[in-house]
Amino acid sequence: MLHDLEFDMSRIGKKPVAIPEGVTITTDKNLVTVVGPKGTLTFEHHFDVSIKFGEKEFTVEKEAKGKNVPALWGTTARVIENMIEGVVTGFKKQLELNGVGFRMAIAGKTITLALGFSHPVVVEVPADLDVVIEGNVMTVSGIDKHKVGQFSANIRALKPVEPYKGKGFKYVGEHVRRKEGKKSSK
Repeated sequence: MLHDLEFDMSRIGKKPVAIPEGVTITTDKNLVTVVGPKGTLTFEHHFDVSIKFGEKEFTVEKEAKGKNVPALWGTTARVIENMIEGVVTGFKKQLELNGVGFRMAIAGKTITLALGFSHPVVVEVPADLDVVIEGNVMTVSGIDKHKVGQFSANIRALKPVEPYKGKGFKYVGEHVRRKEGKKSSK
């Protein structure tokens, strides 16, 4: 049977991950802490995988045999690699707001959005993220890739871009397929 066989198909899990200068990685049981010039991130990995350190790199190794272990293996390696990238360079997402009368303004850690509703939408920015608004472009940046992406997705979900007039939030560089409106019959 297929599920009884040990599959070792993860090319991602096999790759060693380099540890750049100025970054310190420590482990305590299954808690990984990455410290770098921009800050500190922690991650609790599954007990079915372990982290082995070399000179200036580390690898993630499987500790158990099971159906989900290869997925955990590659995912754990990439999450820690993203943590390293975050504490060294950080992550950012840019959202563009289009539409007549749509506005956004930031005061401290509070974003006020006019999105065509009968009321303004007020959003609090998490403490570990930075938001800059220039014209109709909002830039969300931080060291945690998941938090940057999730906050950007939450903002975009408030008024996603619609395909007829292109009004709403879209990521900078995102292509929106436009639809043709109704035709009038004359």
